[in-house]
Amino acid sequence: MIKNIHIGLLREEKVPHDNRVAFTPLQCKWILSHYPGVQITVQPSEQRCFTDDEYTAAGIRLSEDLSMCDVLLGIKEIPQEKLIADKTYLFFSHTKKQQPHNRQMLQAILEKNITLIDYECLVHEDGQRILGFGFFAGVVGAHNGLLAYGARTGTFKFKRVHECRDFQELITHYFGVKIPPIKIVATGSGRVTAGILEVMGLLGIKYIPPEEFLINSYAYPVYTQLKAGELYLRKTDKTYSRDDFHAHPENYDCRFLPYVTASDILMNGIYWDKNIEPLFAWADMAKDNFRIRVIADITDDAHGSIPCNLGDSTIEDPVYDVNRFTQQKLAPFHEEGVTMMCVGNLPNELPRDASQYFGDQLMKFVFDDLMKTDSKMIDRATIASAGKLTEHYDYLQDYVEGR
Repeated sequence: MIKNIHIGLLREEKVPHDNRVAFTPLQCKWILSHYPGVQITVQPSEQRCFTDDEYTAAGIRLSEDLSMCDVLLGIKEIPQEKLIADKTYLFFSHTKKQQPHNRQMLQAILEKNITLIDYECLVHEDGQRILGFGFFAGVVGAHNGLLAYGARTGTFKFKRVHECRDFQELITHYFGVKIPPIKIVATGSGRVTAGILEVMGLLGIKYIPPEEFLINSYAYPVYTQLKAGELYLRKTDKTYSRDDFHAHPENYDCRFLPYVTASDILMNGIYWDKNIEPLFAWADMAKDNFRIRVIADITDDAHGSIPCNLGDSTIEDPVYDVNRFTQQKLAPFHEEGVTMMCVGNLPNELPRDASQYFGDQLMKFVFDDLMKTDSKMIDRATIASAGKLTEHYDYLQDYVEGR
């Protein structure tokens, strides 16, 4: 059964402010013309990449008060004091991995009888995620990693991504840029890595198979890609199974270490959780043969798959160095440092393109289910409902209670 709903697009309130949005003005206009039972109201915002005037010009209502809405769509976490009781929210809550900084927000969601549907948990029948900004995180992260290497070595210069109006302008910036003969290793095979590979292609950086990358030198820039099955092998029989790896990652060894001696830049786009072995250790970094000088940790798990990720950098100051020997943070481009790019909101540098892409996926694969009174997809992504954690996420109870 299809239901009528009133959708509210939230202003992003988390600091630093995010400038993305779930639906662009033209996407809102399309929805209203194709779904007669839908209303959309947009909360005004001075930071959003699409202006209030653009929404008004598309015929979309603006209102500070969204209490009349049934479903509220944001992007990043919502400050608990801004949460409206008894509503349905969709946003990236960053709670499924029991992130400590969002525990109080989830407590407030339960106390206020809010239904929380997490974008990250919306998946196809085969378990593949539906929504994400990963592609543009990969594009911006790869660009920033190369920018940092160029600045560190003085061999080439890039402009900042956020100085470009959109992705098309960024592409034109690459015309004529000459990259020196460097070796880049990219990890992963999802949306983030797709964005990395897009930049490699735009710059004419040549792909080399992993086994050749390890042993050869080149007179031109090259990259290789390590998918999960090439990075992790089961300890017992040296094989890889995606389902088994995600269920029991502690049973797998990481095979990345040889690449620290053969790569100049690491662009990390691999999935990680606390039970997965990191790509390398601090002790490996302190060795003379540790060659990597720039790490773009695009998936950005502090102290995660990259041990020298000491926490987020920012769009304004995207890089810092880490001393390979003392493990201390340094100013960028220090002689004994590895340069780290660990920005948590990379798609904000291409917000209009990222929002357009996100809204398109949301309309194609989620919107119809959101309109239904019963949807398995929505149920699987619902973390909280009626003041309680749902069955799929009851493992978060100790996290909620601070135990």
